Formats: sequence, structure tokens, C-alpha cells
Amino acid sequence: MAVAAVVAAAAAISCLTPVPPARAADGPVSLPPLRLRVGDGDPCATASTKTAETRPWTHQALQLSRSWQLSKGSGVTVAVVDTGVGESAPALSGRVTAVGGAGTDCVGHGSFAAGVIAGAPADGGAVSGVAPGAQVLAVRGTDNRGNPDAGLVAQGITTAVDQGAQVVYVGQALAEGGEEITAAVAHAAQEDALVVAPVAPDVAPTGLDGRPDTKPRAYWPARVPTVLSVVDHGPGGGRPEGAPAPLAPDLSAPGDGVVGIGPEGKGHYIGSGSSLAAAQVAGAAALIRSYEPELTAAEVSRRLLEAAYPDHTPRLDIYAGLTAVLPAGKAGDRPVPEPAHVPPDTAAAARERALFIGGGALGMAVLVGAAMVVVPLGKARRWRPADGS
Repeated sequence: MAVAAVVAAAAAISCLTPVPPARAADGPVSLPPLRLRVGDGDPCATASTKTAETRPWTHQALQLSRSWQLSKGSGVTVAVVDTGVGESAPALSGRVTAVGGAGTDCVGHGSFAAGVIAGAPADGGAVSGVAPGAQVLAVRGTDNRGNPDAGLVAQGITTAVDQGAQVVYVGQALAEGGEEITAAVAHAAQEDALVVAPVAPDVAPTGLDGRPDTKPRAYWPARVPTVLSVVDHGPGGGRPEGAPAPLAPDLSAPGDGVVGIGPEGKGHYIGSGSSLAAAQVAGAAALIRSYEPELTAAEVSRRLLEAAYPDHTPRLDIYAGLTAVLPAGKAGDRPVPEPAHVPPDTAAAARERALFIGGGALGMAVLVGAAMVVVPLGKARRWRPADGS
């Protein structure tokens, strides 16, 4: 796929009206763009009539085939706090439990994210989620049209934890509601659930001048210290022009030109943004929690961070996270090493001894030479002073 097409797809995500279809990352099939919200007069998302023919670039970038030899996320429940999840989506068949009305998804974003996290390839297809063996708990974090609400997000996190989710994915980045969201995240930490969220919205908010405001800002729940905050990157490692600037994200994961499912049917959509990168990380956390069930949420987060590929923002490395052997205890609890004892430089000591011996020998030679001159003169004068007195 041409790079320009990927960028065009990223720009199309925020549109609330029909837009030209984007092109899939690794194939010739044009896919409809994922929407973030649905206007009051716009129809709800339906099944896509287009299907990706080849594996998306994210599959190889995340080393999924290699990681699946160790874990597919079985036995782990991932909560999707978003616009809802379509229970009839074939890729999630039999693995979705919905709270309240979260089993329907008018927007399609929650279903797309759930597919990125835990979707299984339909009929041997090319598109799959990160943890195709995990269970999905659908919890509403927005209204029916996708408008986010801090109260719904906080309630969604709490409900997800109380329903037994080990990983909680939040698809929204909010500028307000810090107090209630912080309390919900604290409840998740107390119950040993890992919360994963995008570091910024997928589309930059509009400033007072009507232009996108791309200045780095802190958003909830990503700004809570125990939340694993994620930013997106594309196939080349960069981000689309005009994307919201991240503020101190914990991890970077594939989030540009991501192929995923709709709320129903076997067709695919394409989308971009940090919310989709966070879905990749939530799936990775499910793989690790399934493979190492004795690990706590904090230890899973630490494993993902310390095993990540080193970069300006560490990049998600799922296989390294599954296989890494890390020192016991938290990073902050490691004992401070004793000051290093540097042994004396033996060469320098030998040099000092040589200089000392050489200086002594030189001084002795000077004394002997002086004696050879002074003694004969003294004898000749019978040791009388030179003035004859």
C-alpha cells in the first residue's frame, strides 16, 4: 500500500459523514474508514462489504505468529470500555459478555477495538486480533452516538473490574473528569486489574481558531500513573501529520492503518489513532496474563515496559514481554549497590617506587661527588678555614 493512502485513511477517521474509502495496509482492497462518533442524523455502522485479502502490516510488526506459540490469551477477560461491542460479530462469536446495552454498537469503534484485542480470523481469514483466545466484556463508556463521558468511563472501569476483568481497555481520552476516573483506576489497581488507555484522542480537538489543536496535553485516564498509556506509530515508525501530540506516553504500538472488524458481518474497516494502539497493548497484556497467571497487574505492566524495544518512546515487543526474565521485585525496590572499590593502580605504584629509588640514588651520587671534591681540599688545608684563621 502506498504511504499516502495510509495517511489519507488516518485523516478520514474523524469524519462523521461518508468519505472516500481508505486502502488496506498490505493489500489492494479498499476498506471503509472507522468512525469515532455518529452524528444525530447519520445511520449506525453496519457490516462492511469489503474484506482484507492479506495480513495487515501489524501482524508481522507484532510477531503474532511467534507469540501465539506461547499464548493466545485463553482464560483472560479483557473489558472494552467504549462505544459497545457487537455480539453478533463472527470474529468474536461466543466470547462477548455485554453489560447493559453494551452488546450493540452504533458507532463501530468498540467492536473494532475488541477485534484488535481478541478477534479470531473468520473462516481462516487474514485478519486477527492480538489475543484470539481471550474473552471480551463489553461495557459502555460513551453514549449511543460515541460521545465520551467521564462519568460513564469511570463507572465502566469500576463495573468491568467488579465483573472480573483482568485487563481493562478504555477507548477514550478525556480532558476532564480526573477525580472520578482516578478513583475508578485506584479501584482497578486494588483488584489487580491493568488499565490500558490512549495517551491522546485519535483526532486533535479543535482550537478557538477552528484549527486542530496539536499541542501536547494530558488526558484521562492515561495521566493516572498506574494506567498504561499508549501512543500510535505507523509502518515506518512515524505518526500521521496533524495527529495529536502525545505527552509522556509509556508505550508505542502499531496504530496507523489498522485493519479490524465491524459490529456485524465478516467485512473489515480501517482506522488509525492511539486508541487502536492501546487496543494492541491490551491484547498483549492478555497474552502475558494467560501465559504467566501468577503475575500481578503491576508486574505485567512492568514486563511490557522493560521488555519493550528501546526507542524515544519504547515500542511494544510482545514476544519479548512473554519470554523476558526480569529481576525480582519492583524497579524502585531494587537494592542500591555499594560504592565500587577501585584497586590501586599497580603500574602507578611501581612507577612511584622507581622514582623514589632513582631520586635517592641521584642524591647519593651528588653527595659522593661533593665529598670527592671537598675532602681533598680540606686535607690540603688541614681543615683550616679558607681565610687562614
